Amino acid sequence: MRLPTFPRSSVLVLGPNSIQSLVPSIILSQLESLLESHRLEDAFNLADQRRKKLEESITVDEDEAEELRYVYQRIGFQCFTETLFEDAGKHLFNGEVDPRLLVSYYPDLRGSLFSADDTMDVFGGVAERMPKEGSVDDIIVSNLVRNYSPHLSPNTLSAPPTAELRKILGMAAREMLLTFLKKSRTRRSVAKGMNAGSTGHPIDTTIDTVLVKLYAQFEKTKELYALLQEPNDVSIPEVETVLQETGQYNALCILYKQRGDDLKLLDAWAKLIEGQWTDDDIKDPQSQMIALLAEKRDRPLTQRWGIWLTKRDPERGLKLLMPRDTGKRRERPEEDIALLEQIRDANAAAGAKYLEYLVLQRRTTSRDLHMQLAQSCVEQLLSYLKDDAVSKLWRAKASSYASSRNESSFLTYFASTTPDSEHKRGRLKTVLLLAGSSLYDAEIIRQRLHEREQILTLELAIVDGKLGRHRSALQTLIHKLGDSTSAETYCTLGGDIVPPKMAHSIAESCGLQVWATTLFSLPATTKGPTPLTRLKTVNEELKRDLLKILLEVYMTAEQSDRAAHLLNAQAINLDVLDVISLVPSNWPINTMTSFLSRSFRRTLHARQEGKIIKNISAGQNLEVKDRTWDILREEDAIIEEALEDDDDEDTEEEGGPQSFDEKQALAEKVTAHVSSADLVIPGPKGGVVKASQDERVSGLEGEIDVDDL
Repeated sequence: MRLPTFPRSSVLVLGPNSIQSLVPSIILSQLESLLESHRLEDAFNLADQRRKKLEESITVDEDEAEELRYVYQRIGFQCFTETLFEDAGKHLFNGEVDPRLLVSYYPDLRGSLFSADDTMDVFGGVAERMPKEGSVDDIIVSNLVRNYSPHLSPNTLSAPPTAELRKILGMAAREMLLTFLKKSRTRRSVAKGMNAGSTGHPIDTTIDTVLVKLYAQFEKTKELYALLQEPNDVSIPEVETVLQETGQYNALCILYKQRGDDLKLLDAWAKLIEGQWTDDDIKDPQSQMIALLAEKRDRPLTQRWGIWLTKRDPERGLKLLMPRDTGKRRERPEEDIALLEQIRDANAAAGAKYLEYLVLQRRTTSRDLHMQLAQSCVEQLLSYLKDDAVSKLWRAKASSYASSRNESSFLTYFASTTPDSEHKRGRLKTVLLLAGSSLYDAEIIRQRLHEREQILTLELAIVDGKLGRHRSALQTLIHKLGDSTSAETYCTLGGDIVPPKMAHSIAESCGLQVWATTLFSLPATTKGPTPLTRLKTVNEELKRDLLKILLEVYMTAEQSDRAAHLLNAQAINLDVLDVISLVPSNWPINTMTSFLSRSFRRTLHARQEGKIIKNISAGQNLEVKDRTWDILREEDAIIEEALEDDDDEDTEEEGGPQSFDEKQALAEKVTAHVSSADLVIPGPKGGVVKASQDERVSGLEGEIDVDDL
């Protein structure tokens, strides 16, 4: 333990009853004497001399250093009391006073950084002589009253000269505090070492927080940014109000970003976007908002601000709500529908695009969403038809197609001849959706389309096909649209009008690839994302029924050339008797020559083929019988007789009841001798089936009766 040092005396006075020494006065007593006589300059010099002496020492005496800190603090607070703020700050810094002690005299800067109940270490002599006033403003007022009262009227506080002086002294006090805190921060940073980062110590928090407030109030923006770019311990709740009042919104955003307070950061950017706040140092807050949300990937946060942004910039808002990644995620139709409604409330056009995104890119299987998209497309289609120019154009296209001889479908004709426009793409979208999706209510859609049935004939035919109204669909295609190609495609595909290859071709030419890719399947060899619908396997019976209906429609429309073409192209799927019953009596025979000759040829071929197969099978069976004849003759007859009761017990003792199955034994014999013969039997459809060795045995058991042999 280091003992304290005391002044040493070299002169002793010996008295009769005592010994006295003559010692030099210590620095503390000298200081107190100088301060009491108000000799501040001499006190400054005394402290500086002692500091220089201490700095020249090879080893620092801690007691002397402690005394020097006490001296400087006493001088500093004395100057502070007398409103000599510049000198006060210099001496308090040299005295290494706790910054919180000085900040406590600035209530507006102190805030709630610490309360009256908090404690800190202070020299006892310093604490006794510290200013008793509660704030620096009270110290200034007391000093003015002491120096100028009652010489100013009407009173010291309200007189113009003292009011101006009070303002000047207040600014000086704040400048002193700013300088003091800057130097204190540098000292603590050096003591902690470089790259020490934030510590969270109450002193560091007080220094950084009050510095931010002072920089903001003095509009020292560069110094403020420099402080925030370094590791700091700023208390955000303490500086928020000051930064907002002084317009330092960029500094506030920097703090929010450093602390990871995304909610407040986004709210600040929103106010900047709306124009409530303005700060030239913040460039494009909207882009920063989008970048932050894309980085965080917080679904609730993205949805909240994405909807807000959609009201102001639908394109960028939707880009935020519609991420490009289409990775697998659990389908939540209820959440998707709720979000869709919020987007619609913000911007109707954005809601329509988001609905397309859910169906076409997210590939939702929600019937509700598919129905909403179908209704949206149809309503948009009907709105286009309110324009007379569009209505006339579509009527002209239908009339032109019906009056000309086209081997292509009406859909292909419309897509290739109609100028590119919004209404053209809108109609193609509607056709692709109605044809490719089966998740909407076709009956409701048909009722809406029926309002414009004279123009929207193709769409009506597609919906009738979805409802299974095949005759109505084919009549619409033939009678109203004159589209034989689509009608025959309808029969071939079992009720679908738009083939997948056609859908992809039209979509590619019109920039609607995502619609075809999602709604229409291509053969398995084609690479690409999995569509919502698979390639449909057409039932042959349905196909024949549809062809028969189409033939009847051709007959009623008196289109003999198309009927003849259908007969020649689909002869294999049409029954001769059904066709003959439909053909009018006035048809020339040469119209059906090809169909009848091919039908008769197929019938004759099938009959002759059946006879050949039957004779081959009979010859093979005869060969097998001949090869097994000798084997069967060598076998003796086996007679089964009932055993007596007495013999039953003996039999059981010898091994139990025995089974005498002559067919099983015969089959084993035949299997052993017949090793290379192939048995030919008629197939289920007239073909020839060769039986293996095991199959031959089962065939003998099932088809050859041993008694017949």
